[in-house]
Amino acid sequence: MEHKEKRKYGPSTVAKLRVARLGEMGAFLDAETGNTSDDILLHQAQQTAPVKVGEEVEVFLYLDPKRRLTASMRVPRMKEGQIARLRVINVSRDGAFLDVGAERGIFMPYAGMRGRPQIGEVVWAKLYTDKSGRLAVTMEVEDEIRRASKPAAGVKIGQMVTGAIYNYTDAGAFLFSEERYIVFIANKEMPVRPRVGEIVTARVTYVRPDGRLNASLREAKEKALLTDSRRILDLLESRKGRMPYSDATSPEVIRDKFQISKAAFKRALGHLLREGRVVEKDGWTYLKE
Repeated sequence: MEHKEKRKYGPSTVAKLRVARLGEMGAFLDAETGNTSDDILLHQAQQTAPVKVGEEVEVFLYLDPKRRLTASMRVPRMKEGQIARLRVINVSRDGAFLDVGAERGIFMPYAGMRGRPQIGEVVWAKLYTDKSGRLAVTMEVEDEIRRASKPAAGVKIGQMVTGAIYNYTDAGAFLFSEERYIVFIANKEMPVRPRVGEIVTARVTYVRPDGRLNASLREAKEKALLTDSRRILDLLESRKGRMPYSDATSPEVIRDKFQISKAAFKRALGHLLREGRVVEKDGWTYLKE
């Protein structure tokens, strides 16, 4: 009985294999089991350049629809341990698949997720080898981002920074800016909670001694006051100059009608009262003629 070695290579791995023979469909790579029936097909469609017998080729291995080990010369664009912004191409009950430039998406287990990424979203992720020897990706990139980051130099309070959200903690969100600054945005500074991976522009509120930044997604108070005042005036104009809302109205109703906090509403209403543009009477607010 012919001795057959155990398979050396598995799916979702990158390997350098020798071209054993050429066939009509493409090249067959030596799987190094001592049995030619284990040779791995490198289909012509999966070749990025012609290959010849005896040549060593770097390939990405994956399972075809019939669960046969198959090779492609389209290998991941990134090396193990590297981080990059990667697109989510599929989501399953167990995790998601991210595009690393290989023939197939690379699996990201549920445990490696930050938030719940959806198909089409782009997230910061790291390529690594899991316990079974397969390539995988994770959104746990805090250490790599810390190493890749640089202290903010010459940044002033009020300046805007743009970057992608890469993590949340109980206290707020972390953003990695285009300049490679680490930026923290506290929960109270986010009127709407961005998704992990989303690119946002934030206003710097504090430059920390370690070179990291604190920032806000809220408008500066002066600008917010004008925006909120405009919301009140717009509603009054749409209701023929009268509305049943005043500084006695509940925070829940204010949030529902104006999408702002009760404190922001009171500031804006006080501003309009001082300017003489509105008057209050019996819990109602009226546009002044």
